[in-house]
Amino acid sequence: MKKNILLILVSLSFYHLHAQEIRDALRYAQSNINGTARFNALSGAFGALGGDLSSININPAGYAIFSNNQLGFTLNSNGTTNNSDYFGEKTKETNHSIDLNQAGGVFVFKNQQTSNDWKKISIGINYENTNNLNNSIFSAGTNPTHSIDRYFLSYANGIPLSVLDNSNYGDLGHGAQQAFLGYQAYVFNPSSTTPNNTSYVSNVADNGNYYHESTINNKGYNGKLSFNLSSSFRDKIYLGFNLNTHFVDFRQFARFYEDNNAPLTSNYTISRIQFDNELYTYGTGLSFQLGAIAKITYSLRLGLAYESPTWYRLSDEFTQKLIAVSANTTGELAPDVVNPNITNYYDPYKLQTPSKWTGSMAYIFGKKGLISIDYTLKDYNDTQFKPANDTYFRDLNNSLNGLLINAEELRIGAEYKIEAWSLRGGYRYEQSPYKNKTTIGDLKGFSTGIGYNFGGTKLDLSYAAFKRDSKQGFFEQGLTDGAAINTKNSTVTLTLLFEL
Repeated sequence: MKKNILLILVSLSFYHLHAQEIRDALRYAQSNINGTARFNALSGAFGALGGDLSSININPAGYAIFSNNQLGFTLNSNGTTNNSDYFGEKTKETNHSIDLNQAGGVFVFKNQQTSNDWKKISIGINYENTNNLNNSIFSAGTNPTHSIDRYFLSYANGIPLSVLDNSNYGDLGHGAQQAFLGYQAYVFNPSSTTPNNTSYVSNVADNGNYYHESTINNKGYNGKLSFNLSSSFRDKIYLGFNLNTHFVDFRQFARFYEDNNAPLTSNYTISRIQFDNELYTYGTGLSFQLGAIAKITYSLRLGLAYESPTWYRLSDEFTQKLIAVSANTTGELAPDVVNPNITNYYDPYKLQTPSKWTGSMAYIFGKKGLISIDYTLKDYNDTQFKPANDTYFRDLNNSLNGLLINAEELRIGAEYKIEAWSLRGGYRYEQSPYKNKTTIGDLKGFSTGIGYNFGGTKLDLSYAAFKRDSKQGFFEQGLTDGAAINTKNSTVTLTLLFEL
């Protein structure tokens, strides 16, 4: 009855179709506090401070604060622990990476005409890994009611049997491909054998429990190269502009396994399923920033900055493989392996991430220390896939608009100096981009650090940590059950600075 299926159709396939999801948009719409050790130690609260190579991430006027040329390089050690709870069963997965997180410099050109109100011009370039995408999540547990068959049936119902019987995987759109995999692996059967049949019934027994394992391994980065131009007016008003280029390189391997304990009968039913998906996303983006810092008094500074949306142009490559094992009271059949050996190359698409506004205040206690506060608004409703007139993207954008909010972020940082030493600390709160605060929860973090000034060289060290809860379905439709994930992230950063 059953058969082994090895579909070797063609090695490459090109599609005018879509497979993007909401979680893909937020992967690039969100960023972490990354940068120099001093920047991280103050939790990124630099909107009214400036004077740090990473300060232009918040306010591009920050480079106009510099009095001298400066070059800096930063190493970053990042660790993430994901604690998963799926129907009461708890698992844990950790990930660790080390990379060159930041490299940049600023060059200050002072106006020799002392009567001119424009005192200097600063030109800078800075690269940073705005979001380290390396992450691993493992979830396991027994689902008492739902099987992965729901995922494949949600795509199959409505598709004529003739399409699933006579088409090649490579000729189908994304939704029909999912149905094709499930049909060829006997996860479901047609209600009737007529070619125009469009309804299907599961071949997975419904009187058992379903043990699930989900393994997700992510690798990659979202980097940004910033070109800065800033200036100082009477050393009281500082203005700046950034032109940013963005780079995305992201790979994800996801494996979902199911084993059900339903009593076997004389009929063959599915007892085990393994579903593999591999995604590779790459592309570039462009954004700009405008900012100003005002020195109200010698000690008090106010800042205001605007960051435009990032306009990405992305490409996806996607491969899939499905293995199902059928059994009855007499024994198991050989696995049904549906491996198209095809890489789907999707049409390049555009993603617009939200803009944001940041208001800042800093108070400088002479040469002894400072305290700084940043408040940011970021409207995730503005996240859009394009072209917006595309039917799939229009529906996806409507979902984004209905689920996401205008999120707030608060960052507080402080520094105290003892001769050549600097002691630092910070706090960070970031509101969930989701209305329900469950899919992705609020983020809370703290930071601390120390620095030593050797004169023309500075060495800074920081430690930052945050935690965040989330709960997303294993799949966007069909089987939408998912594990509750508690994520804890810690970062150790070391920066070496040279004043020229």
